Amino acid sequence: MLDIFHAASTTGFAMNLTFSPTTHTDADALVAIRVAAMRESLERIGRFDPQRARERFLASFDPASCRFIERDGMRAGFVLVRPKDDHWLLDHLYIAPEHQGQGIGAAVLREIFAAADAQRLPVRVGALRGSESNRFYRRYGFVQTGEAEWDIYYVREPGAPCGAG
Repeated sequence: MLDIFHAASTTGFAMNLTFSPTTHTDADALVAIRVAAMRESLERIGRFDPQRARERFLASFDPASCRFIERDGMRAGFVLVRPKDDHWLLDHLYIAPEHQGQGIGAAVLREIFAAADAQRLPVRVGALRGSESNRFYRRYGFVQTGEAEWDIYYVREPGAPCGAG
């Protein structure tokens, strides 16, 4: 199991984030966060289907690699990082809409980058075409590596600048 998240992590931005484990019984809560976070982007491209979003998530859900993100005791989102032989895959990073724009996603990325850099491993991520997440990932040092019909793929090499704060 890859556990890059400490039980509690205080960033330099007066933000207290806690990363708590998930189990299979958390699946509905995780799906709800995912659907809420992706809804606007999926509606914009005519692909919003909560049932499909649920099925896609559950088909590969691994609670051992997934953590709830809590800010000051309130559940704000979740993150799932999958270790691969030569990189880490940031498979899911969803912040609930009411918690977006507060620096939580950036703080989570900084945690991931610090741990990946310590192991000299790149971090890969895919983002839905047309989603604001593409701009977010580019802002934090990810470089586009490819495209598919619905997704754009990125990598952040070890030691690359962290980007905007």
